[in-house]
Formats: sequence, structure tokens, C-alpha cells
Amino acid sequence: MTRGLRVLGLSLWLYLTTTAHAQDTAAPAAVPQAPAALPAGLDDLDAYIEGVRKTFQVPGIAVAIVKDGEVVLARGWGVRALGNGADAGPVEATTQFAIASNTKAITATVLNQLAEEGKLSLDDRVIDHLPWFRMADPAITAEMRIRDLLAHRSGLSLGAGDLLYWPTTDLDVREVVRRLRHVPIKGGFRDRYAYDNILFAVAQVVIEEVDGRPFAEVLQTRIFDPLGMTGVRYNHEHLRPRDRAATGYALADGRDLQPAPPLTWHNAAGAGGLYASALDMAIWMRALLAGGAYRAADGSEARLLQEKTLHAMWQPIVPIPVRPAPVPELKAAVPNFQGYGQGWSLSDYRGDKLVWHTGGWPGMVSRLTLVPERGLGVVVLTNAELGGAFQAVTMRVLDAYLDAPQTDWTAAYAAALAKSRAGADDSWAKHVAARAKGTRTARPLSAYAGTWRDPWYGDVRLSLENGRLRMQFAHTPSLAGTLEHWQHESFIVRWDERWLNADAFVTFSLDEDGTPREARMKAVSPTTDFSFDFQDLVLTPAPGKTP
Repeated sequence: MTRGLRVLGLSLWLYLTTTAHAQDTAAPAAVPQAPAALPAGLDDLDAYIEGVRKTFQVPGIAVAIVKDGEVVLARGWGVRALGNGADAGPVEATTQFAIASNTKAITATVLNQLAEEGKLSLDDRVIDHLPWFRMADPAITAEMRIRDLLAHRSGLSLGAGDLLYWPTTDLDVREVVRRLRHVPIKGGFRDRYAYDNILFAVAQVVIEEVDGRPFAEVLQTRIFDPLGMTGVRYNHEHLRPRDRAATGYALADGRDLQPAPPLTWHNAAGAGGLYASALDMAIWMRALLAGGAYRAADGSEARLLQEKTLHAMWQPIVPIPVRPAPVPELKAAVPNFQGYGQGWSLSDYRGDKLVWHTGGWPGMVSRLTLVPERGLGVVVLTNAELGGAFQAVTMRVLDAYLDAPQTDWTAAYAAALAKSRAGADDSWAKHVAARAKGTRTARPLSAYAGTWRDPWYGDVRLSLENGRLRMQFAHTPSLAGTLEHWQHESFIVRWDERWLNADAFVTFSLDEDGTPREARMKAVSPTTDFSFDFQDLVLTPAPGKTP
């Protein structure tokens, strides 16, 4: 099983592809709240969330609810980290989690602030602010607008270019953006929705150019300091010694629970770099639900944005096809419409408009949901790679406030998870059945060793060590593994870091003389996180370094 959890703008049920072992429960830590403000449907919230943790095997969960301008709940369940180490302890309202792509809405907010100040227009061409910006299609380069950066309609395929920053690479953000010129475009410009991250890195660079300051400083002074979001950290490396951040967990090979080493999105922070607590996100939700208004430190009323601007951000720019429920139990969650605005997913539930986003990180997934007409917001943060947990909690809260019939969402998302697992098993069985056993490569393994190069990623090194081929992505330390022969000219690379859950086929093509001339990659499992966009690589021998 693999993560497959960062399809952050798709349907409500699409975060169900991994799991983690259940852990003993720590006493929940609470912060001052107004329990009387919670509806009757949440009277058993403690028991419900503990049931979610047990079913989906999540070490820790933090939840915050905002209603009519008040933080009515902000607390945690379970533990920040397993064991008895310094990082262990109960999840609290102030425990920081990686919020990943929930960052996108904040990036979009800053661009709109700059637009309100007259420093840019969302209809400006990107090249008006970044003359060196290029995409693989010159026509798209010429027409790409600031607004297009926020809406996932560029023609890039799902997760295209993510290997430039995922897992952590040594490239800086401007180099990531410069390499976009070689990332293949497989769709039509403004033709359809396809979720991407790399264009939010472009948005980050645009913000730095227009504002004149580093992105971290811009976010701190424009968003976090004014609102009093004191626990937000720009990236993992910005966590402070006294911070009590959660540790993320992943199942290595779908079996063994392991801490997922924290990654940094320093080179794509605009897409998903932030750490924040449930309390921080409650403050953020409260300002959004107030139409962009908030109370400044001196007691005066201030604004992040004009209400009309925020309203525009919550309008669909690109439609998203509504898919049938994967299992009957989730039929009630199927929206009537779905789209994407500026850094926000948009859909409906039981007649109410939802403004929401999700986030996925190694070992952590989350969801923030607003119901603007109800003055309602809920955020769920978790430290395991399983979206069924945050979905089940979110839907239970929505049902309670919307007076909906009670649904066993825990069972519903568990059924979807079981189906996803079965599908992954079936896919592997088909690979095994089609395999030609007993075949050998046409050339000795030494013929495949050398430096291979992709136009947008760069170098991938193959070396012969102890009779086996080793693969190392030059810019990505964690993408190192051993190639196992599969059949003919195909191998499977087994990554050393098993928590990645991203093993991939590597298939070579030979020229007429039998010399390896091209290599293609493809994830083995259909549940592999889409940011491992191996399928877009076209590897050829680097000049002067022919295998």
C-alpha cells in the first residue's frame, strides 16, 4: 500500500489508500472551549474520534470547530509520537502538524492582497512579472495569467514536475520554476482540471518579485502576525526547540509502521510548506468566515481582504467531474457539483456550499472545510497517512451542524479503504500473471550502468554494486534503491526508504545494436502518491557518460 493521499482537490473519498497501526490512547488534552455550543450530534465526540483512530489506525488527531465567530472546540486526541521519547505526548490544540496543500489558500490570499493594493492584477501574464518564465508550450507561456497559477487548468498532468521537490531535493525554488520549461504538457490549456503543485511554486516566486521580500517574511507579516497565528512555522526546518510538533507515520510496504522522516518544501513552499496547529487553523477559519475581517492586536477591526475579493476566490474557475461513490456507503457524500477556485476546492453537501481543501505530507494528512452560509468551519489534522480518518470526522461534524441524518461515516470510509486495498492487490496480481518468468536481459548489467538524464529532472545514476544495479536520483537523497530484474529489459526499483511506498518499474529500450538508449519508469502500484511522477521521465544516456 502507498500513500496516494495528495490528490488535494478531488472528491471527498479519495484519501483512503494507506493505513497505520492503532496505538494506545493518551488522555485527551483540552483547551478552554464552549462545550455547550456543540450540537447534540457531537455529544459522543470523544468516543467517535477514538473509534475513528482505532478503525483507521491513527496515532493522533487534532480538531477545531468555529461557529458564528467563536472557536467552540479546539483539542486533540491520541499522541504526537509513539513511544516514550522526547517527542511523545498527547496531541493538544497547539500541536503542530504539516498542513501541506492547505497552504495553497494562503498563497492565493497573498496574491489577492497584492491585487487589492494595485501591485499586480490576477489577469497579468506571468511573464509580465517573471520574464524568464517558460512552459514547454510557447503559446501557453505567452498566455499564462496569474489567475491560472491558482486553478489547476494549465495543461500539466496530475502532479507533473513534483519530483523536482518531492521527496526533498537540493534544488531551490527558482531552479524548480526554471525547469518547468521542460516538464511535458499532456493536456489542453484551460481545457480541464488536473491538480498540480509546481504552479503554486511559480506563484511563490511571483509574490517574492512583487512584494520584494522572501516568501516566509511575506506570509509572516501579511497573514500570521496580524491574525495572531503564533504556532505557524514556514517549513519543518523552521520548527523551534520548544515546539511540540507531531511526528508523521507511514506503513512501510503496507505492513510495518515507521516514522516518516519530515520533508521540507523549501523549494515549493507556496504549494504546501507550512506547519500549523488546530488552534492556528481555527484563527484562520474565523477570519475567512468573517469575510476577511479580524480584530487587530490593538482592538481595532482590520481586514486581510475585502469581502468581495474573498467571494471571488470561492467561485469555480474550472469544473471538476463528479464521480460516483466508490462504495454504496458513500453515496450521501457525492456532491451535485464540484470545482476549483483560487486555492480552494468547491462543492456542495445537503444543499450547502462547501469551501474546502485537503493536505497530504509524509505521514500526515488533513482537511479544512468551511460552510460560509452557516458560519461554520472545521479542521481535522492527523499524523498518519490515511484520509478516511479526517473524512469521517469532518462528515460527522457537518452532519451535526446541518441537522442531517446520522451516517456511520467510519464504516463508510473503511469500506472504501478495503476496496482500494483490494484494487491494489488485483493490480499486482495482473502484473504477476503477465510476467514472462525465466527471461534475462539482452546485455550484461554493466551495460545499463552510467548516468542517465531527463530533460526536466536531471541526472539519475545507475551503478553496478555487488552484482546488482543501484539507482540514485541525483537531486533527491531519499530516492536510492536496488533494481530487481522483472522480465526482459524491465526491472523494479526497490527504494531503500521503504516508507516511501513508491517502488517503480524501470524499462529500458535498446537500439539496433543492442545498446540501452532510453529508460522509462512507472509506479508499480496504482495507489502510489501521484507526486512520484515517474511516468513523465524520459531517461537517456547523459552526453559523455554513455552506459
